[in-house]
Amino acid sequence: MSMIRDLRAVVRPHRRRSGAPFDGALCEPTPSAVVDCAVYSRGRRVGESCSPREAVRRVRLAHDDEPSADSFVWIGLHEPTEAEFEGIAKRFGLHPLAVEDAVHAHQRPKLERYDDVLFAVFKTIRYQEHDQLSPTSEVMSTGEVMVFTGKDFVITVRHGGHGSLTALRRRLEQDAELLAKGPSAVLHAIADRVVDDYLAVVDELQTDVDEVEFDVFATRTGKSADIGRVYQLKREVLEFKRAAGPLLRPMQLLSERPMRVVDPDIQKYFRDVADHLSRVNEQVSAFDELLNSLLQANLAQVSVAQNEDMRKITAWAAIFAVPTMITGIYGMNFEHMPERDTLYGYPTVLVGMALICALMYRGFRRNGWL
Repeated sequence: MSMIRDLRAVVRPHRRRSGAPFDGALCEPTPSAVVDCAVYSRGRRVGESCSPREAVRRVRLAHDDEPSADSFVWIGLHEPTEAEFEGIAKRFGLHPLAVEDAVHAHQRPKLERYDDVLFAVFKTIRYQEHDQLSPTSEVMSTGEVMVFTGKDFVITVRHGGHGSLTALRRRLEQDAELLAKGPSAVLHAIADRVVDDYLAVVDELQTDVDEVEFDVFATRTGKSADIGRVYQLKREVLEFKRAAGPLLRPMQLLSERPMRVVDPDIQKYFRDVADHLSRVNEQVSAFDELLNSLLQANLAQVSVAQNEDMRKITAWAAIFAVPTMITGIYGMNFEHMPERDTLYGYPTVLVGMALICALMYRGFRRNGWL
């Protein structure tokens, strides 16, 4: 009899605030895009992973029994399709525009508010290790993390091959006091993780920028390969700038403007994230300006090298113009020309041409043309 009562308790329809009848199906196939789905109460994980519908049922039951309960569900997805995300979006009442952005990705970092739901977009960046920077090196790879934050739920949608939140989830589960602050604690942890990754990439970029700067000024030959490396690195820095720059305003809003879904204690932590992000933006802007200067310096070196080549060509042309002019004059074969009928006229003219050329060479050499 006790087993029958337990079974009835599992399948008993739960109360719904909207008054809509329960469809009686607690078990549904979990979409393949769901990486993890769990319920948290008072900072502790309740049970193992479950389907989104079961997680919602547990949270709503907890709030019905105790309105002040701090339970919430955290659903993590990786590159869901529209069909996979449709059921979750309807269950949590997510706005269609935000859902479209979360599914199709390639969004600009932003923070949008839809009633009592915050929708945040973060660009994730990972530094690509390489033996030597080349004009075709991929310095960074990017991805995206979208976060829906509500009163009793957090939904994270990740795009790209990196930026996994599994380790972050495990770390938060070890800090029950922080996780007890609710969904806003997860939002802060994700923002903090993304910005910390930015700082790590900035340190790696500093090494590449220093290497390129040394190569540009170590030689005056103005090789085109140097320009290719600088230009490739500048493209990667611009990509970094597009990821970090637009995120500064959302972080400032989260740290300054009160929001119902953001716990006041957690709001203070966003100030630290905003400060770190400001530092990242300053360094990235400095990289961009430095690379612009390196491009200009490299182009100036090429121009100087070309000018030096032109001066050498001009100097040699002037030197060879003297014997060419003299031989041209004597080649006109007029009868009354000086030294034409003398015994030593021919060697005298040759010695004169050689002497004039030597004097011109010495003058050009002294002036730095040769």
